[in-house]
Amino acid sequence: MIVIEGPDSSGRSTHIQLLAEWLEQNGYPVTQVGLKRSKLVGRDLERAKGGNVLSPRTMSLFYATDFYDQLENAIVPALRAGSVVLADRYIFTLMARDIVRGADLDWLAELYSKAIVPDAVFYFLVSNRTLVDRTLSAHGVLDYWESGMDLGISRDWFVSFVRYQQRIRAEFKKLQAHYAFDPISANRTIPTIHNELKERITRVLRKAYPTHPIPSTTGPDHVS
Repeated sequence: MIVIEGPDSSGRSTHIQLLAEWLEQNGYPVTQVGLKRSKLVGRDLERAKGGNVLSPRTMSLFYATDFYDQLENAIVPALRAGSVVLADRYIFTLMARDIVRGADLDWLAELYSKAIVPDAVFYFLVSNRTLVDRTLSAHGVLDYWESGMDLGISRDWFVSFVRYQQRIRAEFKKLQAHYAFDPISANRTIPTIHNELKERITRVLRKAYPTHPIPSTTGPDHVS
């Protein structure tokens, strides 16, 4: 199980897809999971967030339900079947968000105590300036929740976004020290990041699939 963590517009989804294609080309079955993908509550969670009225505790439990439904019905079955599970964010994003909103770390640790420990977690580090530029380029506006507007940090969306992301980054730094994430500089080009991820993931694959041919980390990958 391989996890990529990082804020919106950091490049996570792009690299999850590139990794999935690379792994499948080399004969590895792949299952992708991520936030708000539960068949049970994923759509309801998306609609609830659209109203911008969720309380911190309600949102926390909503996401926990989303996670555990995927754990039971997607992650565990895939791992038992021998698939590589690629997670576009995992419980660490949920914990960082909840802590920033006042949740107790011990309560969160208990809430997610049944989560499977990933084989590797890569955390995308990206500057606020780059995040703003990428977000506005892709969507034209800043997201309400990713800007921390529910916290009353500032009425100015840009100021709130920057301060909220700083708080999230600070919490991730603490979680990284505890859970030993691998940091990845995400300010670089897509091919550079992709090649680094392939090299690091190859080490994981050697342990998890000792009889499977090791995939090549060179050659064409259709990355531009």
